[in-house]
Amino acid sequence: MLVIETIVHETIWGGKKLTPYSGTNNKKIGHLYSLISNGELESKILNGEYRGQLFRKYFDENKARFGLSNYKEFPFLLALVDASDDLSLQVHPNDVMAKELEGADFGKNESWYFIDAPKTGKIFDGCKARTSQELKEKVTLGKYDDVIDFLEVRSGDYVYIEAGTMHAMSAGSLVYEIEENCNATYRVYDFDRVDKDGKKRPLQTENALKSIDVSLKSKTIPYVGEKTERLYSTQLFKNTEEYTNVSNTLECLTVIDGESEVEGQKVQRGVTIVLEPNETVKLNKSEFVISRPLLKEAV
Repeated sequence: MLVIETIVHETIWGGKKLTPYSGTNNKKIGHLYSLISNGELESKILNGEYRGQLFRKYFDENKARFGLSNYKEFPFLLALVDASDDLSLQVHPNDVMAKELEGADFGKNESWYFIDAPKTGKIFDGCKARTSQELKEKVTLGKYDDVIDFLEVRSGDYVYIEAGTMHAMSAGSLVYEIEENCNATYRVYDFDRVDKDGKKRPLQTENALKSIDVSLKSKTIPYVGEKTERLYSTQLFKNTEEYTNVSNTLECLTVIDGESEVEGQKVQRGVTIVLEPNETVKLNKSEFVISRPLLKEAV
């Protein structure tokens, strides 16, 4: 098994909920990456034969053993997300648009598990505009309130956000996030915020308008039982002290609550343990999410 080192990502909208688990005094942590290997950020391994090396190296050298050879990179990334402010209105491209605009193998669908619900009880999700032309006209005029829709969420909810959906996490949210491994995010609107240098963050309006499907809107469901999506399956476990990977591929165990020691490493909120088939990990009573890549004939 591999214990993965977390990576801190400071953001303009981040908060301090994850500070106690970051090994830093940073009060603007947006993402605590539990497992990421996307060419921009690369997770390191803390134990065993690959100690001190990148997870990418482990995956490249071992993916054939786990039926994952058709993935150039590990197919998803994992993070805890603390939104002390609203995120930008944004969209991720679907496969067709990701290939056209980025030359990527696939677009980005993602799943959110709400550890803490937003203050308003809703996130930005979906589009009030009925056509792409109406959306373009409203965005051009800066009438964002006329186009963005909302989705009510509560703590414990699971939301699958399909590529092409206009969306944004809202203030107060603390979320476990699993994203397909595509780097493309197109901002539509950033609430006219400025960074520490007094500059507005760039928008990618043209690509966003090409990528938004006005018909898409997410749904909330309780995070109970296994959720199987396009490139991964995921399941929440509570009050659990032992877990065995009974699948025939890798599984990622990400701690949501609880503290243990595994392979001489402190394992707490935000830490991911990668389990090979038949490996068992023993923990103090914990809440965690298991995420598993789906085997694909071709990707």
